[in-house]
Amino acid sequence: MYRSREHKMIAGVCGGLAESWGWTPTMVRLLFVLSCVLPGPQFVIYLIMWLVIPKAPAGAGYGYRR
Repeated sequence: MYRSREHKMIAGVCGGLAESWGWTPTMVRLLFVLSCVLPGPQFVIYLIMWLVIPKAPAGAGYGYRR
């Protein structure tokens, strides 16, 4: 799993999750935003993932496929 280089808005975490799961990046972002209204550490988990998950290698051909 990598953070996305192509489908990123802030850090590429949601885009990377979408690429690895085969979902659209918009769907993952919407689910994340909706989950933030629930009590819990969602934003903290996002920050940890930003620090832990490496960025996708340049030119690796890794990306979301429609």
